[in-house]
Amino acid sequence: MSNDPSRQLSPLAALIFGSRWMQLPLYLGLIVAQGVYVVLFLKELVHLIGGATSLSEQLIMLAVLGLIDVVMISNLLVMVIVGGYETFVSRLRLQNHPDLPEWLNHVNATVLKVKLAMAIIGISSIHLLKTFIAIGTLGTEGSDYTEAGVMWQTIIHIVFILSALGIAWTDYLMSLAVKSAKQAH
Repeated sequence: MSNDPSRQLSPLAALIFGSRWMQLPLYLGLIVAQGVYVVLFLKELVHLIGGATSLSEQLIMLAVLGLIDVVMISNLLVMVIVGGYETFVSRLRLQNHPDLPEWLNHVNATVLKVKLAMAIIGISSIHLLKTFIAIGTLGTEGSDYTEAGVMWQTIIHIVFILSALGIAWTDYLMSLAVKSAKQAH
């Protein structure tokens, strides 16, 4: 801590500000979860390679979509881990690192929400596509999908899209308000 009296925090303010470090175990847990997804990806990849000659094109497509789904969830985890830690806990000080993700330079809570919403829409899209392909491949008999289940999956996907549009619209309106306030001063 600096010796500058204006930089000293009261004990209560230091406690409140320091409480952000309680999120560290949460981010570490997400890193472990990402490791689980790596294991799942490798397992699915081995299964795909092992059955490549005996699987139909549609089943291979379903397996590849499953791999893409795992990658998209892993990307979502990276955004939450890196972006959330940088936004809510502490700076990572990566400014001169050659692998610094471009999006991290302008990450804030709003940008993170929009990116997360878009990632969730992408994941939902993959799930919905897998459902449609599985129904087309297996038909309704022998399938785990019901008409009502597919309808709800589609409705939930549409709600995700509308939510992302709402978040983006709110962000746009807030940026206009900030720009207007800056011009007023």
